[in-house]
Amino acid sequence: MKVPFVDLKKQYLNAKTDLDKAIADVIAETAFVGGSNNKFVNKFEKEFASFLGLEHVVSCANGTDSLEILLEAFGIKTGDEVIVPALTWISTSEAIGRIGAKPIFVDVCEDTLLMDLALIEAKITKSTKAIIPVHLYGNAVNMEEVMRIAKKHDLIIIEDCAQSHGATYNGKLTGTFGHASSFSFYPGKNLGAYGDAGAIATNNNDVAVACRMIANHGQKKKHDHQIEGRNSRMDGLHAAILSVKLKQLNNWNVLRNKAAEMYKSLIDGNKYRLPINNVNAFHVFHLFVIRSENRDALKGYLEQNGIEVAIHYPTALPFLKAYSSLGYKESDFPVSFSNTKMILSIPMFPELTKEQIKYISDRLNAFN
Repeated sequence: MKVPFVDLKKQYLNAKTDLDKAIADVIAETAFVGGSNNKFVNKFEKEFASFLGLEHVVSCANGTDSLEILLEAFGIKTGDEVIVPALTWISTSEAIGRIGAKPIFVDVCEDTLLMDLALIEAKITKSTKAIIPVHLYGNAVNMEEVMRIAKKHDLIIIEDCAQSHGATYNGKLTGTFGHASSFSFYPGKNLGAYGDAGAIATNNNDVAVACRMIANHGQKKKHDHQIEGRNSRMDGLHAAILSVKLKQLNNWNVLRNKAAEMYKSLIDGNKYRLPINNVNAFHVFHLFVIRSENRDALKGYLEQNGIEVAIHYPTALPFLKAYSSLGYKESDFPVSFSNTKMILSIPMFPELTKEQIKYISDRLNAFN
């Protein structure tokens, strides 16, 4: 049996009629480029804002841009510090560095691999301006504690929800706790476009206006450039596709949870460390990440058996060449460092069948 890591073709075929119509409608109106006059983009922004229960959604070209635009909108600048987890995709820290600020890394918890909130306050200095918690793998961070820390130290909170569409903490959606939030709609996400796309969400009108202006060449209206901005727009095709998919998001997250529970019931927990939900969190399993002391051999074995796997992420951020000048040691982030040698993402998508899950689980249990 061959099992893909993600099966976007099956997802397309299951929603083919609606997706084909959405794409055809955009083509018929030649509404390709995003902007204030693109009805498909406007429609998705309103729908996603309603889904989140927030006042504003500002679409943009990708999730990385959404973080960078938000940092700029909040006035983060050269010399400022922003706290981020040591284990995540580089976009979170990259956005900070690209505007001239400095990412300050915090190690993760051994059980969930989410940022260890108990370590945050020791990292706060007079230069600290913000924290970007990441709901890694679709598992929700304890945002009530993050907001307590933020209020105590007067810090901005930008939630990185690139992997947590529809996840909740204490019944409240991720992306709705902080001062603003960032979303990626990369095709493989729980809510994915058919290319790069992203969005900013907030209840702060001033921040929303600033983000929209930055993303649109610094314009408030055509040819009225208030500042030097950038070109970061969601295309009409992506917006129309996302409007179709948004209707299925909650159901897809339920199916991901069912797949996760089946994995947990079948995979030998004595051989592998299996993912757990953070306390009070609804985990949407963007990724299903197991841990093995013999990860590299296991990866090769599964691939030889037709099972596509991946590593998210093979190197913790502080140890990337991009941050070598900061001179971090393995002992500075021991949990992140040790776990990057063990983590392995196995197939996880809503259309995963019971037969596929059983086959993967059987292969895992047979590995020596």
